[in-house]
Amino acid sequence: MIKQIIENTNRFMNAVPKAKRKKYGQFFTNATTAWYMASLFNFDTTKPQISLLDAGAGTGILSAAVVQKLLNDGYTGHIHITCYETDTLVLPLLEENLTIIKNNANVSFTVNNENYITSQSFGGDTFFKENENIYDYVIGNPPYLKIPKDAAEAKSMPLVCHGAPNLYFLFWAMGIYNLKQGQELVYIVPRSWTSGAYFRKFREFLFRNCVITDIHLFESRDKVFDGESVLQETIIVKILKTQQRPSTIHITTSATFDFSDVRSFTTSYDTIVGKNQYVYLVTNKEDADVLQKINHFDKTLPEINLKMQTGIIVDFRTREVLRNELEEGAYPLLYSQHIKGGKVIWPQGKKGEVIKTEREGYLQKNSDFLLVKRFTSKEEGRRLQCGIYLKQKYAQFEYISTQNKVNFIKCDSPCITYGLYVLLNSTLYDCYYRILNGSTQVNSTEINQMPIPERTAIEEMGRELMHMELSVANCNNILSKWIS
Repeated sequence: MIKQIIENTNRFMNAVPKAKRKKYGQFFTNATTAWYMASLFNFDTTKPQISLLDAGAGTGILSAAVVQKLLNDGYTGHIHITCYETDTLVLPLLEENLTIIKNNANVSFTVNNENYITSQSFGGDTFFKENENIYDYVIGNPPYLKIPKDAAEAKSMPLVCHGAPNLYFLFWAMGIYNLKQGQELVYIVPRSWTSGAYFRKFREFLFRNCVITDIHLFESRDKVFDGESVLQETIIVKILKTQQRPSTIHITTSATFDFSDVRSFTTSYDTIVGKNQYVYLVTNKEDADVLQKINHFDKTLPEINLKMQTGIIVDFRTREVLRNELEEGAYPLLYSQHIKGGKVIWPQGKKGEVIKTEREGYLQKNSDFLLVKRFTSKEEGRRLQCGIYLKQKYAQFEYISTQNKVNFIKCDSPCITYGLYVLLNSTLYDCYYRILNGSTQVNSTEINQMPIPERTAIEEMGRELMHMELSVANCNNILSKWIS
């Protein structure tokens, strides 16, 4: 059954250009991934009937995998599959594949050629709502597509939308809404929802209604969708619709496309799902230990009157105020290139590293700052790369400015500046950030959510580092004294 559906899917993919499918956010699940996703369900084979939802069904391979798993588990009852699919190119193949499934099992199916999001109402309270079309199991590989904030889908789900949303988490939220209490959903999605402000409302909805039981991580994005050049890192998530928070969560990882090398471990639920409702994607016990050490702290930067912000000057839009050399009434403009060996060293002889303007919004009062590069490459050893800037070294300037590719923390003393450097230059916090965010961009919102020690402890760390080399080893040694 699955072999025939795979052959049909491959034929379709070869016939329809990738660019055309990408327009719809359409990336088809391969056979091994579909089978692995289906294997995560704990099916209740005593039910006389099972209802399955597959929204954004594509060629129906996920539905086929679920049916095959149910048959392998000895299920003899009736299965009804509901699929949503709006792509008219793939619809005939979906119908053909579902008919193949029907001919091989006690299955009936419905194909809805309508928008899964806008064709039904969405409510935030899913526990006491007898909503229509509720399902025993939900499986999905939703479309990965950014949509405008005024798109019909976004406007129909304001409870989970912030900014310009992506279709994948709207499908996921609606899937949760459509799922029966105590039942399971398995989705393959990008990892971007796990942190950050854009997905906050979705995470609040998710954890108000569900718990995560399993997460699978791929070591290479190339192994997930054969030949599809997916740019985002992708994960498989299984959730259970319940308010009963479990004590543990099951994590698996694989490096191969056939899941032949799956490694697994179990860690505490609170380690993975933080108090801030971020989801930390650990791959081993060592990662979990990093989280537990840092989660021991209970402050954040904003709580101690410090806050990371993004540099204010987008240089290619403000060329008229940039200068190459210092002149009267001009000030330093700090770029990531000025971060050298743990310090901010200006000037560097870089074009446009001076700013001359009377616009207050382009300038910052000269102060002590910790600068952090916003962008690093995948190949670089560290994600958090910091530089200390002390106003006393540049006392001749009343103002400075920062370019948009750096983040900065305005500090009120050299001790605090050095102390924050200890934290962010340590191996522990660099590992923590890599777990939190799989991209190469350092997000100020996420840094501001990280647990940190008390202000007095940070000052003490800074005093100790002031008399030492600004090395990672020294930062690690100083920080270790404050970790119980």
